[in-house]
Formats: sequence, C-alpha cells, structure tokens
Amino acid sequence: MSSQLQLHELLPHEAPMILLDTLIDVGDMHVHCQVTSSESSLFFDKNMNGIPGWVGIELMAQSVAAWSGYQASKENKAPPIGFLLGSRRYKCDTPSFPAGALLDVHANHVMESNGMAVFACTIEHEGKEIASAQLNAYVPSEEKLQQMLKGTSQ
Repeated sequence: MSSQLQLHELLPHEAPMILLDTLIDVGDMHVHCQVTSSESSLFFDKNMNGIPGWVGIELMAQSVAAWSGYQASKENKAPPIGFLLGSRRYKCDTPSFPAGALLDVHANHVMESNGMAVFACTIEHEGKEIASAQLNAYVPSEEKLQQMLKGTSQ
C-alpha cells in the first residue's frame, strides 16, 4: 500500500531528529523509507564525507517507528512512544553512507507480543543490501508509559 502520509505525521520525533526523508510504502507487515545522505543530516561527518555506518541502526529504528505510527493512524491515534530495546547482528558493509547516496530502508514485522516486537531490517543502496539487523522494540501501553515517566512500577 502506497502512503500519502508524511513521516512527521507518523514519528514521535521533531526536527532535527527526523533522519529519514520519505515514506515510500507501508503496510500491515512492512515499511519502506528513503533518505539521501547529505551535509544537512544531523550526523553528517565532513571527514568521512557521509553519515557514519553506525547511524544505520537509527535509520532502521525510525523506519520501525514510522510503521508503528502508521498502525496507530489507522485507529486515529497519535504516534506512540516506543523504545529500541536492542539490535542483533547489525552488519554494515560500509564505514559511512557517502554524500549523495540514496538509501532505501526496509523493516519487516517478524513477531509481536505484549507490546514487544521484532523487525528484520535492511538498508539498500542502488539495489544492493549494505546493512542489516534485527531490531527489538517495545511500545508500552499509555498506562505503563505514565508509570515509567513517573518512575513507578506496578
């Protein structure tokens, strides 16, 4: 399903922390976003003339957040606050994403239980996979989030 939604409508972030440029496609089990590596990026490293490869995890995490925001939007809800619990097997074949590179960021929903979810993620450049990881995320209920913000647990 192609989407007319904008990333700022789906992410619980504000500029300059929205690192992705465009939502290409989103559905019940997947999301596809794009970003062009540029000097305007918050994490652009002039010495590398690109975005460091480790930022790929955040690009993947924001794609997952966009997927989550899309799921919420189908129920007329605001994008939920979520937490990246961890990543497994992050592999990046490049030390940086060079200036001008158009990156395709994909996340596929693998499983979900009690607000915890697993996503298989990739980053492609010119059709070639250059980074991959499995991300574990948690979206607490509103009640649990309020408890967390207050520092209480029940």
